[in-house]
Amino acid sequence: MRIAVGRAAQLLLEQDDILILTHQSPDGDTLGCGFALYYALKQKGKRAQVLCPDAWPKKFEYLYKEYKKEDFIPKYVVAVDVADTKLLGQLCPQFEGKIQLCMDHHPSNKLYAQYTLLDENTSAASEILYWVIKAMGADITPLIADCLYTGICTDSGCFKYSSVSPATHRIAADLMELGAHAYEINRDMFDTKTHSRIAIESMALNTVQYFYGGRCAVIYITQQMLEESGADESDLDGVSSIPRQIEGVLCGVTLRQKGPDAYKVSMRTEEPIDASKVCAKMGGGGHKRAAGYMVCAPLEEAIGQVVEALKEEFDN
Repeated sequence: MRIAVGRAAQLLLEQDDILILTHQSPDGDTLGCGFALYYALKQKGKRAQVLCPDAWPKKFEYLYKEYKKEDFIPKYVVAVDVADTKLLGQLCPQFEGKIQLCMDHHPSNKLYAQYTLLDENTSAASEILYWVIKAMGADITPLIADCLYTGICTDSGCFKYSSVSPATHRIAADLMELGAHAYEINRDMFDTKTHSRIAIESMALNTVQYFYGGRCAVIYITQQMLEESGADESDLDGVSSIPRQIEGVLCGVTLRQKGPDAYKVSMRTEEPIDASKVCAKMGGGGHKRAAGYMVCAPLEEAIGQVVEALKEEFDN
């Protein structure tokens, strides 16, 4: 059942021993939502816990610096920025069919939860959490403001993507007035790169292939490349946007090896290519401008599949 902000806030205030689930390969939005909600629930006297199938990247350490894990048996399970239970990775079997509330902004959301607060017109799920936390009557402290600002700026590409609205900027401005460290967050998220990040970018760019007259660019990152560069998962944040930045490219595709003959395909597009539509055909989903899916096939076959899936888009 789809619900509004007020109802979501009411449900959270009625519950206790709340488990907050974030998606695998955690980004700034899922973690920003998760920890903002955690701190807000603590203000209201609730016991809460944040759980992710993967380790929290060190670059987001400022979000969880005051997090304290509590041992309790969850009575209410909430998912934030999770469009599909498949995105819970290894946690999926444990929580499939047991999630009471989902708060998300992906048009591809599977409506798997008992209650779903979904706004596809926001740049980030953190925009939605901003309103929920206010409706809960919790104070947006500087730490909560940092969490929500991180989610918004990272999911909006530092306010560059087409999903950004006037409301996005108004929320960001309010968060800055409430103490969000906007300059430091934007510097760390977008203007600072590790040596290993520079190395993996260079390797990835050396793999670029062009299709459809240069309108589609494909790069890939293998596990061997990660080992040689010394890069880890946190170094890959934003890499998927690189092929779309090439002049004339309407669709940028990045394949990241996740196991033997297993790749995560990330697609970033410009008008008129609908990434969500293409990825849905392949069993995935996301937004019009950013979507993805998993494929189990050798690398060249995986590339061939995504190029073929795009044929209809480029032939029109």
